[in-house]
Amino acid sequence: MRTTAAVLWEPGGKWEIEEVELDSPHAGEVMVELTASGLCHSDEHLVTGDLPAVLPMVGGHEGAGRVIEVGPGVTELEVGDPVVMTFLPSCGRCPYCSKGQPNLCNDGAGATLGPQLDGTYRFHARGEDLGQMCLLGTFARHTVVPVKSAVKIDEGFPLDLAALVGCGVTTGFGSSVRTADLRAGDTAVVIGVGGIGANAVQGARAAGCRYVVAVDPVEHKRERSRELGATHVAASIDEAWEIVSEVTRGQMAEAAILCTGVAMGDDLQPALQLVGKRGRVVVTALARAEEETASLSLLDLTLYEKQIRGALFGSSAAQFDIPRLLEMHNLGHLKLRELITKEYTLDQVNEGYEDMRSGRNIRGLIRY
Repeated sequence: MRTTAAVLWEPGGKWEIEEVELDSPHAGEVMVELTASGLCHSDEHLVTGDLPAVLPMVGGHEGAGRVIEVGPGVTELEVGDPVVMTFLPSCGRCPYCSKGQPNLCNDGAGATLGPQLDGTYRFHARGEDLGQMCLLGTFARHTVVPVKSAVKIDEGFPLDLAALVGCGVTTGFGSSVRTADLRAGDTAVVIGVGGIGANAVQGARAAGCRYVVAVDPVEHKRERSRELGATHVAASIDEAWEIVSEVTRGQMAEAAILCTGVAMGDDLQPALQLVGKRGRVVVTALARAEEETASLSLLDLTLYEKQIRGALFGSSAAQFDIPRLLEMHNLGHLKLRELITKEYTLDQVNEGYEDMRSGRNIRGLIRY
């Protein structure tokens, strides 16, 4: 079939709206007609080259829609099923899935390489094969994805809101409740209140933290973080240190979650100073691929048993966590619509990312 997609042809370029050819699903795949796609910062990393990828590529990795065709051998989903697509497939059988770590599934190893799991391509344009961001390509009205990357959800849940749970909500929320292992009475600091950090704030609140300090230089993001559960806000890490030191009587936070647009090596030591003994610094933000140097006090790690943890998809399990988070929304325990700063059409995708770069968006949403 023919459909419309936003394609990145070269690093540093803009997303170009193309009429593309989409193949039918192969074995173990489904075709989805999308309702909405989130504008996540990770796709911006493709543009800047921070995230290595093979181009050209159909962007987008946060979306929801309905199955309109199933490939051979697919029994888990049927035509008409509402699904959220997750940017990390989980096979359920590799060593990591078997250990309860499906976010580290071996099938996710080539997520930015372009082709599908069988090494072939579903999108084509200008006589070339087009890759799919994280095997998805949600910057397209229609796409073909592995059934391992699709999570069936309850009928009737708004699919525009469900789209957000494919990446940003689950990653941020899980960074607090899973990777950081926050518990009732803890103090948490969230550094960066964008599409991920906003949900790290929600996760810290849901975990029962007595203090949640949101750090962002943009005033409207700080104010929005209060609506999502932050008890205190700060414009800088130095300001946050003063707040945390005062409210904890010098004990400092149990966790600091780094959710900045781009993680830098010199972010670690300031974050480590925000946490106390056995405190955790969770690095959820993506760094540039060539970033290999970090500044930190090794003495702090030893003498105070501080820890640095990486977080991929918030250490979450898509098939379990996505339906649970949607149910939390239904019960009034998780805000989703409040995360959407502005909606765009597909041909406004570049405008959406300009708004994100300028700090005007917490989360932009493409509505089809």
